[in-house]
Amino acid sequence: MTTFVHEGDLPAGALAGAASVAVDSETMGLRLGRDPLCVVQLSDGQGDAHVVKLGRPAYDAPNLKALLTDPAVVKIFHFGRFDIAMFWLHLGVVTTPVYCTKIASKLARTYTDRHGLKDVSKELLGVDMSKVQQSSDWGAAKLSEDQVAYAASDVLHLHALRAKLDIMLVREGRDHLAKAAFAFLPHRALLDVAGWEDVDIFAHM
Repeated sequence: MTTFVHEGDLPAGALAGAASVAVDSETMGLRLGRDPLCVVQLSDGQGDAHVVKLGRPAYDAPNLKALLTDPAVVKIFHFGRFDIAMFWLHLGVVTTPVYCTKIASKLARTYTDRHGLKDVSKELLGVDMSKVQQSSDWGAAKLSEDQVAYAASDVLHLHALRAKLDIMLVREGRDHLAKAAFAFLPHRALLDVAGWEDVDIFAHM
C-alpha cells in the first residue's frame, strides 16, 4: 500500500479508468461557511491512497474537480452529506454520482445505532481504525506522517464496505431505497449550504 501526497491538486491521470473512487475530506471544523476545506483524500480500492493538500484560498484544483463531477465515476463517501457541501462551498462543484456507506449502514444495519466509520469497519471488515488524528490541525503548512496515515485510512476500506453493505441491502429488500437516497444526497447537501441544515423539509410542522 502506497500513500501519495499531492500539493494543490490531484495529478493528471491519477485514478484514471476507475469506475468508483472512495473520497473523504479534512476541514478546520464542522461548521459550513466558517471552517475551510483543507485536504481531500481518494482511493480507487486497489490499496493505494492519494492525499491532496489543497491550496487555500484559491482552491485551484481542476483535476480533482473534474473527477468529482465525472458522471462515469461513482464517488463513495461515509457521511457524504458534509463532504459534498464542503466541495460545493470551496471547490464550486456538485459531486455526483455518489454512494454513502453511512446511509447504506442505516438502511441495512437496523439492529444497531452505531453507524460511524470506525464501528461499521470493525463489524463488517474486522478493521480497527484509529481516530486520534480526526481533530488535529489540518490547516498546518505541512501534514504530519500521522495525519497522512489517518487521511488514507478513511478511504482505503470504503470499497470493501460498499460491497458488504450492498449484499445486506439486497437481502433486506432496501437497495432501491438506498439508490434513491444516494441520488438525493447532493441536493440534501445543497439544502444545507442554502440554510436548511437543521430543518427537515419533509416534516409536517
